[in-house]
Amino acid sequence: MMSYQNIVKQNIVKQNIVKILSGLGLIFSLTLASAQNQDFEEILKILDNRSNFQTDLSATMTLSRTDPEAGDDSRTVQMFRRDDDNLFLFLIEKPETQLGQGYLRVNDGLWFYDPESRQFTFTSLSESFEGSDARNRDFGASSLAEDYRVTSGTEGTLGNFDVWILELEATNSEVTYPFRKIWVTKENSLLLKSEDYSLTKRLLRTSFFPSYAKSGESFIANKMIFVDALVENKSTTITLTDISTATIPDNVFTKAYVERVNR
Repeated sequence: MMSYQNIVKQNIVKQNIVKILSGLGLIFSLTLASAQNQDFEEILKILDNRSNFQTDLSATMTLSRTDPEAGDDSRTVQMFRRDDDNLFLFLIEKPETQLGQGYLRVNDGLWFYDPESRQFTFTSLSESFEGSDARNRDFGASSLAEDYRVTSGTEGTLGNFDVWILELEATNSEVTYPFRKIWVTKENSLLLKSEDYSLTKRLLRTSFFPSYAKSGESFIANKMIFVDALVENKSTTITLTDISTATIPDNVFTKAYVERVNR
């Protein structure tokens, strides 16, 4: 027969379990309520505002690609951005075999310049940048609030950061990825991670943004890691140095300038 002491112990254990479960339920309820009261669309707007610059932006970009099929390589690129006008220019400096090649975005059009043929070729913002896991659209102004709607939002953590985890669905057909899942810091609304999906919701790419540089009220990821979800061990790491917000002359964002610097 079970002793009284054992019955008491069992009851205490049961009471503690009930308390623990009740506590977890309360935490879950509070978390759910917090998520339900959160304006996730506003978070996207804040993210865009924090990631875009009211000033011009220039930097030296180093792109290192790891590809088990094509081999490893790297490029050095001079980057110029003017977010207010949706302009950017990339001029390749290394390797020397590609010296002078450039990508010029004017509004929604992107042009590739080849100094050997002295020809501009129209290309897509959704295309891979130089065969890497980065897309041309990754380098322009952020427009998540314009291009996506939030289908769900929850609280979570990523490393040491408290984050909002948002699932997004595209509102237009111009985006590179129709579905995305993003991890955004609660403290300052910066993008830390993104999972990018196809129309059939197949994971295509995972992106990490572990480091940011701050200028005024704006932030730019000065390290980005893009991991191919379809090809094992294929990834691209991009770092930005020599970041400047000095004014860039208007003529830099023109075809004439790209042709002139290559003479």
